[in-house]
Amino acid sequence: MRFALSAEHRDFATSLHDYLAGADTPAAARAWAHGRHEPGLKLLRGLAELGVPALLIDEAHGGLGAGPVDLVVAFEALGYHAVPGPLVETAAVAPAVPAAQAWWPALASGEALATVVAPPQVPLALDADIADVVLALRDGEAHEIRAARPEPVRSIDPARRLFRVDGAAVSLGPVPERAFDLGVLAVAAQLLGAGQWLLDASVAYAKQRSQYGRLIGEYQAIKHLLADVATHLELTRPLVRGAAVTGSPQDISAAKVKAADAAYLAARTALQVHGAIGYTAEHDLGLRLTKVRALTGAWGDGGFHRERVLAR
Repeated sequence: MRFALSAEHRDFATSLHDYLAGADTPAAARAWAHGRHEPGLKLLRGLAELGVPALLIDEAHGGLGAGPVDLVVAFEALGYHAVPGPLVETAAVAPAVPAAQAWWPALASGEALATVVAPPQVPLALDADIADVVLALRDGEAHEIRAARPEPVRSIDPARRLFRVDGAAVSLGPVPERAFDLGVLAVAAQLLGAGQWLLDASVAYAKQRSQYGRLIGEYQAIKHLLADVATHLELTRPLVRGAAVTGSPQDISAAKVKAADAAYLAARTALQVHGAIGYTAEHDLGLRLTKVRALTGAWGDGGFHRERVLAR
């Protein structure tokens, strides 16, 4: 069986990359990390105009009625550009919680943001200080936490602002396992996109940086490092996209494990290739290094997902 993106998917990805490349996304991510949300919110409103938060919401609630493959296409681009904000929760998880449908029109239009806790794998809420709705998924039940009192928790990725949330939990009814799986799938796609950016940036830098009178990209050791990353990413891409097609929890967990491993390899290699400049806060490399490290454990770490694959 051959699986390839449609022309519509490719056009969608191109429109997202074009928009994010021209929107000064790194500046928005840095501002977000310091609690200055307006540049990031402007960025998210632009993504709403392109239909990102509306993808999985049906047309009757103001959405596009698209599917998980469209979600993966979008989140690869979001991961590539290190877009801040609770997009996994808003665009992937909340639309899969039927009892939260009162919020769907506002989420689809970009007027509202959602955040989610799903202990034990997701114990902290992303960007709970600005989220309009806080959902808790526990033991197959969905709850809305009203009058939430967010308590900030230090994150390894400053642009992923995490909070403990407390408040009155109002039961919304049962929640399908699919809601959790879509969160995992979206994170896997983000990791794939971040890994691709790290490879592209490393290749570009290797073609510019000279050492001992030669471009470092001419050295066989550098070529082997970059080729290894490229191979792992290319083997990851069909797993992530295939998991979007099947919707199987086993396939989604396998895709998350592979995406995390490939992105982590890309991050380590990028740091080796860039050398000391990669450690500076001013370089955009840092936005992806911390993002990859944080997303590796987000929505279930490798141990959890490996056990999940074996159990099924």
